[in-house]
Amino acid sequence: MARSFDVAVIGAGPAGYVAAIRAAQLGLATACIEKWKNPDGQYALGGTCLNVGCIPSKALLESSENYERAQHKLKAHGIQVSGVGFDLRQMLERKDQIVRKMTAGIAGLFKKNKVTWLQGHGRFVSGGTTWKLEVKGEQGTETLEARNVIIATGSCARHLPDVPVDNRIVCDNEGALAFDSVPARLGVIGAGVIGLELGSVWRRLGSEVKILEALPDFLGVADESVAKEAWRIFTGERGLSIELGARVGAVTRTRKGVSVAYETANGKAATLECDRLIVSIGRAPNTEGLGAENVGLRIDERGFVEVDKNCRASLPRVYAVGDVVRGPMLAHKGEDEGVMVAEIIAGQHGHVNYDAIPWVMYTMPEIAWVGKTEQQLRAEGVAYRAGRFPFAYNGRALGRDEAEGFIKILADARTDRILGVHAIGSLASELIAEAVVAIEFGASSEDIARICHAHPSMSEVMREAALAVDKRSLNG
Repeated sequence: MARSFDVAVIGAGPAGYVAAIRAAQLGLATACIEKWKNPDGQYALGGTCLNVGCIPSKALLESSENYERAQHKLKAHGIQVSGVGFDLRQMLERKDQIVRKMTAGIAGLFKKNKVTWLQGHGRFVSGGTTWKLEVKGEQGTETLEARNVIIATGSCARHLPDVPVDNRIVCDNEGALAFDSVPARLGVIGAGVIGLELGSVWRRLGSEVKILEALPDFLGVADESVAKEAWRIFTGERGLSIELGARVGAVTRTRKGVSVAYETANGKAATLECDRLIVSIGRAPNTEGLGAENVGLRIDERGFVEVDKNCRASLPRVYAVGDVVRGPMLAHKGEDEGVMVAEIIAGQHGHVNYDAIPWVMYTMPEIAWVGKTEQQLRAEGVAYRAGRFPFAYNGRALGRDEAEGFIKILADARTDRILGVHAIGSLASELIAEAVVAIEFGASSEDIARICHAHPSMSEVMREAALAVDKRSLNG
């Protein structure tokens, strides 16, 4: 006899496992289906983010940043260091230990909250009063029934046509997190978040990095002033070679590595020769094999599950969250959607404010923003005022020897309500939280300007930027 649940979640990445936990907290009998296996062949929770994405990449970023600090920054603190080296195997093992700890932690949370973990590939079989799902795993195939289904199948790396990825020489994000040696010449296709973060890791560890970007503008999704500052820093002292407007053609494996033929922005033929290549041209939703055709679930031409503002799909009591639906492919966006859907299923009024979702790039310096950019506000004809303050005038930033970048606040010219906040600098990923709270609660720049910020702290730059909206910054 098939087991029956109030809620079945397909996928245990951040969106899925959070949805499952919240549903269980609300008293719903909940199952979560996950097919991911770790390199040891064991089933693991956490999806791409915890296993081969957000968490391991941040671990390697931290390790490579520490290596660079030891080489170049400690001398200014009066710390004498000589013969600095690194053990790549130990770096990778540390990364893997963190991943194992995090994924095991989710398994513990499932047990604590009485979420049933079903190991294997889940898909729709049929519908009716309840939805029938099939889970195919190592122990065989099980059929279950669920009144409500949450699709949280995530996304996968988008690959170039006719360019096979072996995750050894030609890699996506998964292979790029597990190089067994530092390539002398590393090529990267795509100057987005993944390309810049992973390119930075291996550049700091000794690779000569060349990034090819098809778009004519650098970081077009970010505020133009932040993008301009990032370009100056990344292509200057950070040593990344980035070519914009590059149209990639044939990618050929050679005896020494990889050869990438491309056309430059001015139409000239060029070739990039490298030892290893990272392909980071975006991600695609995982909807293949979901069994959508068995139940008439609507999926758009790009592969996303069609949903409304509350993540309801085209079928009754079926929802979809995270990377598999419209909107930014951000783990925290998926988590919030998972909580919203679980609460709606339980009869509550869950919601997500899509105007208050932060974006973060964990480069050095970090980049983070929330709300509108200046170019968006101009395009929409919105009158605004801008206040900007540099970390170079902040005592804590100087003490940390991390005084690059700035924070900028954009506020409505008439009401002073904050419309967007943009940061490039050390700890931007942490500092942006104040701006998210401000936008969520409809704060004005004056509100932040009047709030007491600890001194000395990096957060004072946020306050000074708010003061600068009214042209009355106190320390610059």
